[in-house]
Amino acid sequence: MNNFQTHIPQANSRRDFLFQAGNGFGALALSYLMQRDALASDKSPPKKLVNPLAPKTPHFAPKAKAVIFLFMVGGPSQMETFDPKPVLDKLHGQQMPASFGEVKSQFVKAGTPLMGSAWKFKKYGQSGIEVSDLLPHTAGCIDDIAVIRSCYTESFVHAPAMYQMLNGRVLAGHPSLGSWVTYGLGSESENLPAYCVMTQPEGLPEGGAPMWGAGFLPAIHQGTVLRNGSTPILHLQPPAEISGEQQRRMLKFMRGMNELSLDEKDSELAARISSYELAYRMQQHAPEAVDLSKESKETKKLYGLDNSQTIEFGSRCLLARRLVERGVRFVQLYSGGGPVSVQWDAHDNVKTNHEQMCRWTDKPVAALLKDLKGRGLLDSTLVIWGTEFGRTPVSENGKGRDHNTTAFSMWMAGGGVKGGKVIGQTDEIGFKTVGARYHPRDIHASILYLLGLDQMKLTYLSNGRDERLTDFGGNVIEPLMS
Repeated sequence: MNNFQTHIPQANSRRDFLFQAGNGFGALALSYLMQRDALASDKSPPKKLVNPLAPKTPHFAPKAKAVIFLFMVGGPSQMETFDPKPVLDKLHGQQMPASFGEVKSQFVKAGTPLMGSAWKFKKYGQSGIEVSDLLPHTAGCIDDIAVIRSCYTESFVHAPAMYQMLNGRVLAGHPSLGSWVTYGLGSESENLPAYCVMTQPEGLPEGGAPMWGAGFLPAIHQGTVLRNGSTPILHLQPPAEISGEQQRRMLKFMRGMNELSLDEKDSELAARISSYELAYRMQQHAPEAVDLSKESKETKKLYGLDNSQTIEFGSRCLLARRLVERGVRFVQLYSGGGPVSVQWDAHDNVKTNHEQMCRWTDKPVAALLKDLKGRGLLDSTLVIWGTEFGRTPVSENGKGRDHNTTAFSMWMAGGGVKGGKVIGQTDEIGFKTVGARYHPRDIHASILYLLGLDQMKLTYLSNGRDERLTDFGGNVIEPLMS
């Protein structure tokens, strides 16, 4: 008897017996019965889903209500766009003086000579800011633009640098800038996604979906990617065989069933419920929002929709304006993606590359600024033109430029930004920043500030730590502010 007890443990209680008998199937039945009894005795009202994208009060009075981030994938050259370098032009073909330091990049070999710009710079507007001949349309809006010439980052590899510029870290998995903004402010539109993303038709940037992902934030805050072409959003027409009343009843029933299992920590289920509701409302309102045929002939021409070179990017810029006009909080629009031939990544030939990319984007970008301003939306919409890093002053294979993390240009307009000014500077050849320099943390802190958000108060508890977009904090770029 003692030997039997040693090899076959005895149950100490009826519950233990149920767990051990029949491979635990008895315990499954017990769990069901106990849960049924608990639900029957629970007199509290059923859990209701609170709209996680409802408008939220900012920390202080905002200067901007919405953001359009125009991201130039691959790294436009600062010396060919917004940072003229006459000394570099004079030193064309010569060795870089040792006083400027050493070029550390992926593909440039030691002893590679300097390369001047193939384009001239001219002064524009009342501010007299110099802009490259490559960007005549954007240059016409320079009095509304603040050019930041002394940006820098830490990785000269595309994807990590993109993550740092858009997610605040060089590693994937952290929430994107747009996700933090919608987490902090919600959305002013109940009928459209709070955060919309439009990518290059030829493909995604190297960083891919994490660039607009929600990371550890609730899933509802991830960006919604709109399709390229004439149908940005599929399935906006409800099935012909189902009436509106039937669809509404089905949605109500499905929501009720989902809410039975809703847990406040289950962000994916909450996001799914909210997405069903949003999809229903979008069928009523989104077709009008994405229908560019409603625009006047003059507006379409302004954005270049009458030209094969500008129609694609122009259509996306026009759609961005229509989205923020209807309450969308954050629009992320990419120029470049997929093959290197349709990115700003000018390794082989900076002249042919930048001529193509500027030909596609210059007029639509200027049209966006003019259109927003003409409609009274620029004051409340922050427009950002940026990238992940810049280019080297020395050539790559005689015609191209390699990645440069130590200096590049960005600009901002509208939304509380003081236009017609240049912030920061680089050395005489555009290689490194001189004086005040701005990290992605500083850029993010400034964007949040313009939206009325305190970077140190915008936190989310993840793995026992209060996480922030700016990590330990950035410095607001004071000269930007109007």
